[in-house]
Amino acid sequence: QVQLVEFGGGLVQAGGSLRLSCTASGGTAGVYVMTWFRRTPGKDRDLVGGITWVAGRPFYADSVKGRSTISRDIGKNTMYLQLNSLKPEDTAIYYCAAGRGHSVRATDYDDWGQGTQVTVSS
Repeated sequence: QVQLVEFGGGLVQAGGSLRLSCTASGGTAGVYVMTWFRRTPGKDRDLVGGITWVAGRPFYADSVKGRSTISRDIGKNTMYLQLNSLKPEDTAIYYCAAGRGHSVRATDYDDWGQGTQVTVSS
């Protein structure tokens, strides 16, 4: 099991930027992909994007494509999400998850962080 902790949430004005990080510990040897999801009240978790852990190939949901960058530092066991041109609709709890296969479905992930709140004011 992988333990995940997110950092970096907060309150940002629309148009601003934010960088989230997710640090993994425990059994990271079998991790194939690390992924960001977000959830707003009353909704399921939506994919934001992720990155294959060894190859470092990022992928993005259409909602953030072009204004976000996902990266990772293997030495620090940390994944990053840089979000730019933030919009009020980006307001959500952001979660990271670790998976042993490449999936965009939240239900396919067993290891999750506790989440970090991002609030974008208009």
